[in-house]
Amino acid sequence: MVEKTIDLTGISSNSIEDAVHIAIARAGVTISGIHSVHVEDVSAAIENNRVARWKVRIKATFQVKDELHE
Repeated sequence: MVEKTIDLTGISSNSIEDAVHIAIARAGVTISGIHSVHVEDVSAAIENNRVARWKVRIKATFQVKDELHE
């Protein structure tokens, strides 16, 4: 088995968890089989002394398919 890990960034005004879900959902449009993620970094944009947006940087891992493209 071969796996590949990619870096993704998700941004949400709702929560850290939502930012992770957004990154995975968007990547899932073109990548199948994401089976694990590791949150590398969390940051927040502040506006008017409040959190306006959460930003997460994650590493997503998926299995590389065995079929060859022809």
